[in-house]
Amino acid sequence: MTGGTGRLWGGRFEGASDETFRRFDCSFGFDRRLLPYELAVDRAWADALVDVGVLTGEEAARITAVLEEIGRQIEAEPGWLDRVEAEDLHGFVEAQLVERLGALGAKLHAGRSRSELIVADLRLFVKDAAADLQRHAARLVAALTDQAERHFGVPMAGLTHLQHAQPILFSHLLLAHAEAFRRDAERLSAAGRSADLSPLGAGAFAGSTLAIDRAKLAQALGFSGITANSIDAVGSRHFALEYLFAIELLALDLSRLAEDFILLASAEFGYLVLPDAYSTGSSMMPQKKNPDAWELIRGKSGRITGALVSLVVATKGLPSSYQRDLQEDKEPIFDATDQASAATEVAAGAVAATGIDAERMRKAAADPTLLATDAADYLVARGVPFREAHEIIGALVKEGERRGEAWNQLPLEVMRQFSPAFEPGWQHAVTVEAALERRSLAGGTGPAAVRAEIESCRCWLSEQSKGEGGE
Repeated sequence: MTGGTGRLWGGRFEGASDETFRRFDCSFGFDRRLLPYELAVDRAWADALVDVGVLTGEEAARITAVLEEIGRQIEAEPGWLDRVEAEDLHGFVEAQLVERLGALGAKLHAGRSRSELIVADLRLFVKDAAADLQRHAARLVAALTDQAERHFGVPMAGLTHLQHAQPILFSHLLLAHAEAFRRDAERLSAAGRSADLSPLGAGAFAGSTLAIDRAKLAQALGFSGITANSIDAVGSRHFALEYLFAIELLALDLSRLAEDFILLASAEFGYLVLPDAYSTGSSMMPQKKNPDAWELIRGKSGRITGALVSLVVATKGLPSSYQRDLQEDKEPIFDATDQASAATEVAAGAVAATGIDAERMRKAAADPTLLATDAADYLVARGVPFREAHEIIGALVKEGERRGEAWNQLPLEVMRQFSPAFEPGWQHAVTVEAALERRSLAGGTGPAAVRAEIESCRCWLSEQSKGEGGE
């Protein structure tokens, strides 16, 4: 309580806090985001105090009624909290309880510490936020899968080192990104499970003196279990770091998707048609359509990386138990959550609205140089060692360049000068269609393999949907 100094929990102090330090010390400006969780924890704690005889059932009911009243007021008056001066959300709630209930409001804090309260609130937030981001990632996987199915069979020039390499199906590239976001969703799910333990009962760090039924309290709040050690419970932020790391990898995958879409929509490629709804114009050049949605997504990844690094550095080298440095965990988590959520939602919409220039893709895929590996494999199938076949095809490509002709259009007699293994009609075995069909092993770019991967994504999405329905 305030005591005579104007400080929260300030009975052993003389005089008020330095004003600059008071502002520096306050966290209500950002931790108030956790108020819904704080109110839920407080309601559950009131019930727990009834079980140990600190509160009567009637007192707990009165406290719970005021907590619910506070929650309704927050929803009805969003600007209310902007006018509040409080050190943190815990002090705000307690002040409201005392104001409305008198001495009874001050009884709720019996047997507990702010150290366990804040980590309980944050764990509940991370559980919910991870599940929300998992759903966003699933919607992005669905958008990529829909596009892969819509444009199934369209070949394109696959790239390595940003150079034309081999023909692939455009669907295969889309599904490569879908696979990455499926992994991101699984990591987010794991991060949610990591947060799914209740620290309540840990006290300041040594455990509560009240015989709280921790398992019952955890169950009331939807936690799957309880933390094992009270010191670790209030001092560890591994669950938060795991969550931020999962968001970081999601952001990196979003950035990579953005880069692909930016490149493939450029005039130099012209494979993708940017949707107007996710593009912007130039302030000077009236002809421009800029991929700002994708560029912003790419830029947000750096901001999210900064959030992870911020918490890593804040927790590095801390002694055991709670330290005030841990107040710095919430702002990076909130910001990373907001940016990743918005970026994933925008990405899903932009993917769904993007068109393609199928003819331009097919034309690029028909570049004879993309079939050089298949020509080498043709020779290998006829007994030529691969290293030698590699040299032969490389020399033929160079010969075609010297003559100003496509290497695969050179006369058979010229081809046979480089290797007698070339037979009449060899070109029929080295086509874009044949190259794709040859790569139908699991995970390859062949039509059968890509069709199987689309089905795998559909099954995964169905499981995700069932999981949402069960929550």
